[in-house]
Amino acid sequence: LTSITIPNSVTSIEYYAFSRCSGLTSVTIGNSVTSIRDYAFNECFGLTSITIPNSVTSIGGSAFYGCSGLTSVTIGSGVSDIGEYAFYYCNKLNTIYSLAEYPPFIYSNTFNNVDKTIPVYIPKGTKEDYEFEWSDFSNFIESDFTGIEDSNISTSEIKVIAGNGIDIYNYY
Repeated sequence: LTSITIPNSVTSIEYYAFSRCSGLTSVTIGNSVTSIRDYAFNECFGLTSITIPNSVTSIGGSAFYGCSGLTSVTIGSGVSDIGEYAFYYCNKLNTIYSLAEYPPFIYSNTFNNVDKTIPVYIPKGTKEDYEFEWSDFSNFIESDFTGIEDSNISTSEIKVIAGNGIDIYNYY
């Protein structure tokens, strides 16, 4: 299994749904999903980026535990809670985009073994709240999420974030 598109008819990604699918490199989550349960994508080593749609309100414990290839995560505006160890051992994570106007609740171990100096892009006017709620992180960048905010351009990939929603396009 290398690619998954979860249709809009799905409302929950259940416990261990894609756990240990080590060849999984691409996941598209439909806009009706409201929860990603514990261990849903545990040890999916091939994932390099994930976009959590605005419809999701909770990300379960260890949901992306051990996704060691993950470099970028976009957390939709509806997420209010991210469980324990959700991104544990995602040690290549180098960018977080959080579109939530109020920082999602996280535990002290939600991002264990993740560099806390990586850029965390957040909505304009929310830096004080994020600094308080996500106090382990130190590099908050306020954004209106229009235009190109970060160009990490290589010869194989360009990422564009457009509009007030989450639209990430990868061109190869």
